[in-house]
Amino acid sequence: MRDVAVVGAGKTRFGAFADRDLRSLAVEALQNALSDAAMGTDAIQAFYLGNFAGPSFTGQSHLAPYIAGAAGLAGIPATRYEAACASSGAAFHAAWQAVAHGIYDTVLVCGVEKMTCQPTPRVAEILAMAGDVSTDGTFPEIFAAIARRHMELYGTTREHLAAVAVKNHGHGATNPYAHMRKVITVEQALAGKVIADPLTLYDCSLVSDGAAAVVLSATGAGVPILGCAQTSDHVALRDKAEITHLPSIQAAARQAYAMARLTPAEIDFAEVHDCFTIAEILAVEELGFCAKGEGGPWSLQQPIPINRSGGLKSKGHPVGATGVAQIADVTLQIRGDAEGWQLGKANIGLAQNLGGSGATSVVTILGKR
Repeated sequence: MRDVAVVGAGKTRFGAFADRDLRSLAVEALQNALSDAAMGTDAIQAFYLGNFAGPSFTGQSHLAPYIAGAAGLAGIPATRYEAACASSGAAFHAAWQAVAHGIYDTVLVCGVEKMTCQPTPRVAEILAMAGDVSTDGTFPEIFAAIARRHMELYGTTREHLAAVAVKNHGHGATNPYAHMRKVITVEQALAGKVIADPLTLYDCSLVSDGAAAVVLSATGAGVPILGCAQTSDHVALRDKAEITHLPSIQAAARQAYAMARLTPAEIDFAEVHDCFTIAEILAVEELGFCAKGEGGPWSLQQPIPINRSGGLKSKGHPVGATGVAQIADVTLQIRGDAEGWQLGKANIGLAQNLGGSGATSVVTILGKR
C-alpha cells in the first residue's frame, strides 16, 4: 500500500444556524480544505461524503452529487456513506483505502449534518434510527443504561461523568469553532436537569449544524495517516454480550495500532467520541489508555489530553460531520495550527469515531514519527 497524508483540512463553525442549509455548510468546508491544501477542484479525483440523516432532516436525498455539483466537483465519482454518527469516519476510511491502493491519487472527504431545522422531539426520533428502533429507545436512554451498568460493575460515579463534562467544556471554551464555548463547574454538571438517569443535560452532546472536510493525497506533503481501521458490532443493546464493552472500538484500535506500529502509550493526544460522558470513559478503556473499569478515575487524572477541541460535548455534534472534524482537529494539532487551543506535544494523534452504541467504529492514527 502507498503512504497517504492529509494535505488539507477545513471546517465550518459548529452551531445552530437558522440561515444556513446543509449544502452551503458542506461547500464552505470543502472550499476551506482545498484552500488549505493550495489546490483547485481539478486536482480532485473522487468525492466521499459522510452524512447520517440528511434526507430525514432536510428532505433532500442524492446528497453527494448535490453537494459536489455546488462545489465545482461535478464529473467525478461522488458517493455518500451512512454509518450513523460514524458516517464521515466511514467515508474517510473508504477514501484512505482508495488512495492507499492506488485507485486515486487525491480525493476529498466531507462530513456534514444540518440538524436544527427540525424540532427537538423529531431530532430525537431521527437519531434513534441509528439504534434498533424496535427495542432500544432514544440514545440518552441507551447510554444511561450503559452508565448505570458501568457504575454497578466498576464503581464509576456521577463525579467521574461530571469531570468529563467540565474538562471538555473548558477545552471547547478556547476553540473558536466550538458550538458551546462555556466553562462549567462540577457543581453545575451534577445539578443539571436529568435527561435519563444518571445522565444530566451536561452529560449529553449538542444538537448542531456544521461540516468538515479533508484532502487526502499520496503525492503531497502533509500529515501522514499511520493507521486506519473500521469494524462493526451488533446494533441492538440486547444482542451485546456486555453493554459496557464496545468490542468494535477495541478491534479497530488494535488494527490501527498494528498498522501504525505503535502502542497506546505512544499516543500524545486523542479526539474521542463523547456523544455522552460515559462514552468517553468507555473509549479510553477500549483504546487501551487504561484498564477496563478504570476509565472514570483515569478521566480525573488525564494522563494524556483527550478532546482538546472540546469534543462532541462542547465543540458540537453534527453527527455526519463528527468523524472528519476529529481528523481535521488532529491534523491541525500535529501541524501546530490549532490557534488558541494548541497542545505542547502533538506528534502522534488518534481519532475515534463511533456509530450508534458501538455498531460502527473507526479509529485513525495520524502523525509525524
